[in-house]
Amino acid sequence: MIGVLLVDDQALVRAGFRALLRAQADIEVVGEAEDGATAVTAARDTRPDVVLMDIRMPGRNGLDATKDIVADPRLSGVRVIVLTTFAEDAYVFDAIRNGASGFLVKDIEPVELVHAIRVVHGGEALLSPVVTRRLIEEFAARAKPPQPAKQITALLDQLTEREREVVALVAAGLSNDEIAERLVVSPATAKTHVSRAMIKLAARDRAQVVVLAYESGLVRPGWTG
Repeated sequence: MIGVLLVDDQALVRAGFRALLRAQADIEVVGEAEDGATAVTAARDTRPDVVLMDIRMPGRNGLDATKDIVADPRLSGVRVIVLTTFAEDAYVFDAIRNGASGFLVKDIEPVELVHAIRVVHGGEALLSPVVTRRLIEEFAARAKPPQPAKQITALLDQLTEREREVVALVAAGLSNDEIAERLVVSPATAKTHVSRAMIKLAARDRAQVVVLAYESGLVRPGWTG
């Protein structure tokens, strides 16, 4: 059973999500919160698997709440999905940097929301390929010049040449199957390379791999086409 915490300052939005998710046999709504501060407390109390986090809320916003949840060692298994609109891209980039596992637009189709929760719970991130590539394009355009810290450099030094290549392809928004096709290997082999690279980079999920790839300078705008 996947436990979900709903965070949104609009009761009607929460009610809509709640009705949808309660109809799923493998998903349970374990709590709700109407602002960032309450969300952090609720996450600690309920230990959800996934948090659906709105960004713009009164008081402590979703961006700060995401950072607090991800930084809490007691909540190491919790995945955060940011709820946003394309007009709030800048907030999405910061949310991903702070550890969010992905994002959804609020007018997403119900079946896509349910699928997204299951995918993120399974360890994947940056859900839709189209949205993934949009995010990466914008992230690359806005990214600051690479100034990798010694810690990041040390992590990158652990990667093999093939793993560096795989990380670059992840940062380009490719799925495991697409990486396998590009490298002419089996999907299982591609998945193994991605998993090993994530372990070496101490990345929670693919979203953090993308951030590390750009902010370290391993990948720069235009390198991966």
